[in-house]
Amino acid sequence: MEIRIIKFEFTSQIPTNVRNQSRSVSSQSLTSTESEWKLPSPRVVGMILVILTETALFTIFVVAYLYYIGKSISGPYPHEVLELPILGTVMLLSSSVTIVIAEQNLHKGVNSLFNLWWVITALLGIGFLIYTGVEWHKLIYEDHLTISTNLFGSTFYSLVGLHASHVVVGLILILMILILNLTGCVKHYHHEHVIMISWYWHFVDAVWIVVFTVVYVIGAKS
Repeated sequence: MEIRIIKFEFTSQIPTNVRNQSRSVSSQSLTSTESEWKLPSPRVVGMILVILTETALFTIFVVAYLYYIGKSISGPYPHEVLELPILGTVMLLSSSVTIVIAEQNLHKGVNSLFNLWWVITALLGIGFLIYTGVEWHKLIYEDHLTISTNLFGSTFYSLVGLHASHVVVGLILILMILILNLTGCVKHYHHEHVIMISWYWHFVDAVWIVVFTVVYVIGAKS
């Protein structure tokens, strides 16, 4: 008896036009993905890293202040000498608004208005430092609170002084941009540089809200 084995082969073939369309769609998607991806600006990355680092630094000082609240064994105590720095706070927080207006005018190419609002921002920052200086003069010479008086004095001047030093750095950057712009060195394509300084200034203002709350609202009750 002869047994025949019949082999059945099943082949599924995709039509040529369908395969071509699929390849076309895949290549278009890859090209689109490649064209959309680009490296972030090094200035943006750098400023984000600076802000994150400074945030960690301020966190240490804020936690230390909160930890030592009410642990001074001798006066003067916060509730005896601290007053709410309303005027200084208004000036500093207002400068965040003026620096945004300055940015917008630079983007529009209105150089004169950029200079005006940039100067106003600098003046508000200087006003805040003057206010802080007057407050410290009173605390040191009238209330006899120095950095070595007690734990309150040590943590107060450390935290508030750290913030004030950052305001000084921000003002130096702002004044540098102003001088460069007045000499014609700042163009519209430098907009990102100005934005980075603005980010730093907003960070300084945001930190002040935390310092104000911790030192003058929470801490002043101790």
